[in-house]
Amino acid sequence: MVSGELILEEDEMKTHKDLDVWKESISLVKEIYTLTKNYPKDEIYGLTSQMRRCAVSIPSNIAEGSARNYDKEFIQFLYISLGSLTELETQLIISIEIKYINNYNFNTIEMIKKKLLGLIKYLKSKNNE
Repeated sequence: MVSGELILEEDEMKTHKDLDVWKESISLVKEIYTLTKNYPKDEIYGLTSQMRRCAVSIPSNIAEGSARNYDKEFIQFLYISLGSLTELETQLIISIEIKYINNYNFNTIEMIKKKLLGLIKYLKSKNNE
């Protein structure tokens, strides 16, 4: 068990859909789409679009990385997911600052961040054995 993430052996893991971090990031995408639905219409090509693209990038890169042949490639895609997650976190802070939203509970973002880092750590340690 790594940071609450169930890690399956390579022959047991069927797809990226078996990863809790992927499932939780899909939920985050839905949350961000719902949240940004209320943003001003003049932000449709600005902050709204950027936040949605960042959110979608998180599970997409987890999926793409898990389909790669080598853990080193998977790790690279997990770091891209992590970058998109921290970019989204910044955009949420900006949204609060410019009063598009009153507040935001960052627990989901922190949980996904911990699970991504835990999975990266696990994959790195597995390759150093």
